[in-house]
Amino acid sequence: MEMKALVLEKAHELALRDIDVPLHMGPRDVKIRMHTVGVCGSDVHYYQHGGIGPYIVDAPMILGHEASGVVVEVGAEVTHLRPGDRVCMEPGIPQMDSRATLEGIYNLDPAVRFWATPPIHGCLTPFVVHPAAFTFRMPDNVSFGEGAIVEPLAIGLQAAKKAALKPGDVAVVIGAGTIGAMTALAALAGGAARVILADLVPEKLALFAGNPAVTTVNVRDANLADTVKALTDGWGANVVFEASGSARAFDKIFDLLCPGGCLVLVGMPGSKVPLDIVAIQAKEVRIESVFRYANIFPRALALIASGQVDVKPFISRTFAFDDGIRAFEEAAAGRATDVKIQIEFPQALPA
Repeated sequence: MEMKALVLEKAHELALRDIDVPLHMGPRDVKIRMHTVGVCGSDVHYYQHGGIGPYIVDAPMILGHEASGVVVEVGAEVTHLRPGDRVCMEPGIPQMDSRATLEGIYNLDPAVRFWATPPIHGCLTPFVVHPAAFTFRMPDNVSFGEGAIVEPLAIGLQAAKKAALKPGDVAVVIGAGTIGAMTALAALAGGAARVILADLVPEKLALFAGNPAVTTVNVRDANLADTVKALTDGWGANVVFEASGSARAFDKIFDLLCPGGCLVLVGMPGSKVPLDIVAIQAKEVRIESVFRYANIFPRALALIASGQVDVKPFISRTFAFDDGIRAFEEAAAGRATDVKIQIEFPQALPA
């Protein structure tokens, strides 16, 4: 079916144009009228560079994967959703009978189909068809904007889960962009007594100014290791989340950890990073890594609905769908005051 969509033609070239979007409904699928889509860092990276690692945009691709909307049609076997339900959608669909899925790590299924990851189209188009099993009804107190930020929060919660946080832990989060901010919120929800959040941009750190459990560190002005030592009586943090994706962040990163601490790799550096093996061994550091999430999405939604996690301050600006190209240009500009830019669709559309 031909529909208007935000299409990445190639690096640096976006178009808002008609494109054929498959909308075949299976018995366990739902059709969704899109409402809000967040602009992710990966979307911007595809826009600026035309690829991420082995994922290359070699044909026009619809962008977008952080989404919420309204169900307009349900498949014959769908019983937990109905037309009119406000929903958010988990964007990665594995093979349901793959070994990874059966072992509970479906995010690592090599055959996973993830929105806006070449060659799979994303969801910046008025309607999508999606498996009902990966579509979640939003409580009335969760807005469409909050629903569209469930996806990055799920990454933070996956990181907190991999860290095996214990109540009372001290955690360091390096990077206060969207993923770093969501990781900091997830660490607190996971039991951390204090989060030490480090970044170069004071405007992003300022969003946590009212949170008494978060100590912010502008690393242009202060030494992160000294701050960690001061706040832990010299012992070190229980967990360090590297969420900046900067190779420079790994310089002496193990100095931040206590003996037996855990380093969680959340950000993805653009180049290979050397690790000090002896420093790892001397503290018996445990290293965990994060690739998206599995069995986390409904937990992220529940935390937002409960009020325990407030994501609203991190939604910086919203653009109309017809102004979607400018939304991407603004996101690519990397303004200090922007954390999450979102795009909203007009709702007077025929189903």
